[in-house]
Amino acid sequence: MTPAIFALSGLALTDDERDFLREADPAGYILFGRNCESPAQMRALTDALRSLHGRDDLFITIDQEGGRVARMKPPVWPAYPAGAVFDRLYDIAPMSAMEAARANALAIGLDLAEAGVSCDALPLLDVGTHDTHDVIGDRMLGRDPARVASLGRAVLDGLLDAGVQGIVKHIPGHGRATADSHKQLPTVTVDDGALERDIHPFRALRNAAVGMTAHIVFTAWDADRPATQSPTVIETIIRRRIGFDGLLLSDDIDMEALSGSIPERSAAAIAAGCDVVLNCWARMDDMAGIAEALPPMTERARERLAAAMAPTRVAAPFDRADARAAAIAKRDALLRAAGMAA
Repeated sequence: MTPAIFALSGLALTDDERDFLREADPAGYILFGRNCESPAQMRALTDALRSLHGRDDLFITIDQEGGRVARMKPPVWPAYPAGAVFDRLYDIAPMSAMEAARANALAIGLDLAEAGVSCDALPLLDVGTHDTHDVIGDRMLGRDPARVASLGRAVLDGLLDAGVQGIVKHIPGHGRATADSHKQLPTVTVDDGALERDIHPFRALRNAAVGMTAHIVFTAWDADRPATQSPTVIETIIRRRIGFDGLLLSDDIDMEALSGSIPERSAAAIAAGCDVVLNCWARMDDMAGIAEALPPMTERARERLAAAMAPTRVAAPFDRADARAAAIAKRDALLRAAGMAA
């Protein structure tokens, strides 16, 4: 198995993709708006991927956060609020905020489960500051570490209620970054003690099954390499200090924060300790280069992948449409009770 998450070019597999992916046997897939037309179309696509590999518990993820980060869009799917809505509700009623976040995540998860998607790249556990770059902005769950952890746990629980796994991101924290890692490499220069605030939510949710790294240099830990490609950050900070032992994905390996060819970036991330690299652009040359450059997925990484996907094998034991409507109604009632709109 190739330790990579690959993307697809369109609404259905092409013949070239089918031939390549059957041979490369990636750990899983990520879907984007270009792959999302309707629940039936998405289900046909995800079923085709499962049939291609003979894996019912195939890792298939998507960025369906709500707000401005949503690949499955209205009018086909509901619009969901960004994380900042639950942060604001927490100011008024903490327990209501957690219940609303869980209900919202359940509704999102039911959309995903219907389409055959087994994993959502949510929640963000990045602790905000006054300088947090807008690339995170209203996506974050707050500026208080304990609040972020509480709301993040509610999101994970809601997704799992729908039979969908979550991904905690961006380990060890994107909140202090003042640059967009899609475009350049952010550097965080605060000392080790200050970074305790950033890693608190990840430590609190260290038993999460899947996590995603940040393409950020933390000079207190490794002044030369971003976290995704730093053995020091991955082994000493993420695995030992935070205590995260789940499946560790890189953020998109194609982002401009990283340097070198796509295969070189991927090999560096795996060598540093990532279990899997994420490649989002469905470029056949890049995917072929990654498959050639990477060693087979380690036995420990395969165990982590299997453990992460285990809850997704169980079909939701209720009517998804009714359950989604009830979850959205619950979320909206909690917001209205606090004088807020959904």
